[in-house]
Amino acid sequence: MLLICLSAFGQTTDWRAEWIGLPHAAVDTNVWTAFYNAYAIENVPKTAYAKIATDSKYWLWINGELVVFEGQLRRGPNPHDTYYDEVDIAPYLKKGENTIAVLTWYWGRDGFNHKNSGKSALLFEAALGSQLLRSDATWKAMRHPAFGHTGPPLPNYRLPEFNIHFDARRDLPNWYLGDAGNNAWQSVVSYGIPPVAPWNKLEKRPIPMWNDSGLVVYENDAELPRTSNGDTVVAKLPKNITITPYLKIDAPSGLKIDIRTDNYKGGSEYNVRTEYVTKEGVQDFETFGYMNGHEVRYAIPEGVNILELKYRETRYDTERVGVFTTDDPFFNTLWEKSYHTLNVNLRDAIQDPDRERAQWWGDAVILLGEILYACDGNGQLAIQKAIRNLVDWQKPDGVLYSPVPAGNWDRELPAQMLASIGKYGFWNYFRYTADTAMMRYVYPAVKRYLKLWEFGEDGLLVHRPGGWDWLDWGEDIDTALIENAWYYMALEAAIQLAELTGNQADIAGYQVGVASIKSNFNRLFWNGTAYKSPSNHGVIDDRGNGLAVVAGLADSTKYEAIKQVLKTEFHASPYMEKYILESFFIMGDAEGGLARMKRRYAHMVESPLTTLWEGWGIGSAGYGGGSYNHGWSGGPLTLMHQYVAGIAPIGPGFETFSILPQLGALNEIYGVTPTVKGNITLDLKRTATNLSLTVDIPPNTKAYMGIPKLKAGVSKISVNGEVILERGRTSGTHPSVTYLREDDTYCYFDVEPGHWSFVMR
Repeated sequence: MLLICLSAFGQTTDWRAEWIGLPHAAVDTNVWTAFYNAYAIENVPKTAYAKIATDSKYWLWINGELVVFEGQLRRGPNPHDTYYDEVDIAPYLKKGENTIAVLTWYWGRDGFNHKNSGKSALLFEAALGSQLLRSDATWKAMRHPAFGHTGPPLPNYRLPEFNIHFDARRDLPNWYLGDAGNNAWQSVVSYGIPPVAPWNKLEKRPIPMWNDSGLVVYENDAELPRTSNGDTVVAKLPKNITITPYLKIDAPSGLKIDIRTDNYKGGSEYNVRTEYVTKEGVQDFETFGYMNGHEVRYAIPEGVNILELKYRETRYDTERVGVFTTDDPFFNTLWEKSYHTLNVNLRDAIQDPDRERAQWWGDAVILLGEILYACDGNGQLAIQKAIRNLVDWQKPDGVLYSPVPAGNWDRELPAQMLASIGKYGFWNYFRYTADTAMMRYVYPAVKRYLKLWEFGEDGLLVHRPGGWDWLDWGEDIDTALIENAWYYMALEAAIQLAELTGNQADIAGYQVGVASIKSNFNRLFWNGTAYKSPSNHGVIDDRGNGLAVVAGLADSTKYEAIKQVLKTEFHASPYMEKYILESFFIMGDAEGGLARMKRRYAHMVESPLTTLWEGWGIGSAGYGGGSYNHGWSGGPLTLMHQYVAGIAPIGPGFETFSILPQLGALNEIYGVTPTVKGNITLDLKRTATNLSLTVDIPPNTKAYMGIPKLKAGVSKISVNGEVILERGRTSGTHPSVTYLREDDTYCYFDVEPGHWSFVMR
């Protein structure tokens, strides 16, 4: 027994705890280890922060109460180091004897989302003023005897985690209270004080701990059988979410129960499942490996009494702030499904939850926009982690690659890397957040990567295949168009980054590249009716033509021709479709953009599935693995806020921003857009003769607002009941609303913070 007097937590810069564990062979995998210690506490503090690390996941109990359900991020912040968690344990402590127990799960192999350290161990430290709780030789440990390996099918090679096999006959129900029996506890071995190999330096977890729902009954709980007839029990979830299933049963010993979701083969290859072997009598069990899907399928042998079936949702801890609704239910459903998809694509990283759980940065670029328009501030932490991961895993030769973190992947996808460091990636994050410190951090990596690219004699890029020469799923890909457009946008972002970070000497070189691409792109690729490169011997590519618009390579004289291309060519996957749809709004054709959005997303919106798909179909009808949950398909969420509601930053961090709604055929829009300055609310209603627009402008901002004109023209505009424009002339003055001008589309105003109701007749 250790006597510890607790006081207020003081942040330390140096670790004093030791990495501890039980020795194991280097080839050991799927290792579950229980750790335990007991402490006598004289005074319970208001706060007591514990710092905890392991490879790969852990669960923490204090005094028998579960404190952390699935702690630890997958390795690592860079190719060498490890994350640690920080958890306030004070609410779980009591005066007198306290027990601390940790269960660790060591995968022991690399994945597309994890770098294996090679050793199972635990690090635990709670700095308490002059005293310390720390992992050291006083702790005890044991291999948990109930966990083991399943037979096939096994998770595919992209996943480092294993299926979970749990044999309740070998369980030690009270181990986390110190009761292991038969002298099962062993003395631990110390591997040293950090930083020490193989975990090296430790970096504090940059994202929150998971939001934990606790155990919840299924949607169809009342219809679930109470005695199994041998058929698979299908328990319905409210939507596609990440969960850990639970059961309470009365059963004989030695039966096997298989637990998986409908998404077990999501993306065409096996992900994870659990098998539970029963003991005699009443028993309960919750698997610790998270799954996702619309339903949980329990294969329970005949005759077993089913007392309870429940689930626990654990998800990234961000709340939905963004709202978008219109008078067309199609777009409302598409927004909701985009958000549901985003919800299950946030976890250890910005990642899909199915066969890979990997942070592909082409996907992350699209999800970045969705996070900024839909989530609270915790969502931005996921973006920050993703950005840091990308640059901190940069190779010595300057190559950027994703997914990272990763252990069994290191190939560059050049087009995705250009998207990441360019207009829609790093720079877009800065536009919405004004995070100058992050831009200073990433600029050297951006500069090094851009230097890897070369120009040919024609003034355009020499094709860079990288490790995987991939630009999109599907056929008829015009590589030269897409690649030059992405590099052009990366150069323009680099110019702005260099200016922001005080690297003006680099700007001239970037400008030379910008000028070369712009002039030669149009000279060599524009044929009078569309963009098509000489190397493209197939049909015209909608991707390249849409990307030319969003990059600013196509001027307005080409818009009508490009619109015709985009209304007849449909080759892009949902990944590139986002940029094609965006090009319609940039060209001022909201009606065309919304019409194409309806055509492309019709099957996803009509489907009973609550998340969006990797391709236009699922399974063999889709691209890649045919997953029914893929974050890149949620791009319409961003477009609805940015263009349909028309809300986007002008100055960094929304110091100034635009409200320029593009309604197309819509007549009603209601939206809430979260920003670093506060929420922007818009409520617009239009009839043939009247338009009302109510907005909330946050403090310390200014809005550049365009009120869409009616077809019948404008006779007068009032704000908060006061007429400010009548028959094209200002009528009086308003201290907070200033009329600027009008064109064929809008009447423009500068609007100060406050609540404003505009009416146009």
